[in-house]
Amino acid sequence: MDIRDFQNLIEKMYSHKDRQRGAAGTFVWLMEEVGELAAAIGEGTKEQKAEEFADVLAWLATLANVEGIDLADALHAKYGTGCPGCGKMVCVCTEKP
Repeated sequence: MDIRDFQNLIEKMYSHKDRQRGAAGTFVWLMEEVGELAAAIGEGTKEQKAEEFADVLAWLATLANVEGIDLADALHAKYGTGCPGCGKMVCVCTEKP
């Protein structure tokens, strides 16, 4: 499944709830999932980490849907031709480690 397929799946499964919750409420849920991912990275099993990564991606797709953003298009526009900072396919930026 690619990013667009996944975002469409999330739209189909949850859009009726997501639009009612709105962007602010959805963002709070995304941050909760990021916190759970942080905890899993700290002391979780590989399976727990995988589940939390999936949850974070699902809530990010949900928020993008609520905001009307196509993640595949956004990713391609920002990263499709290389690093947004240096423009190289293998980053040579020195500002960020």
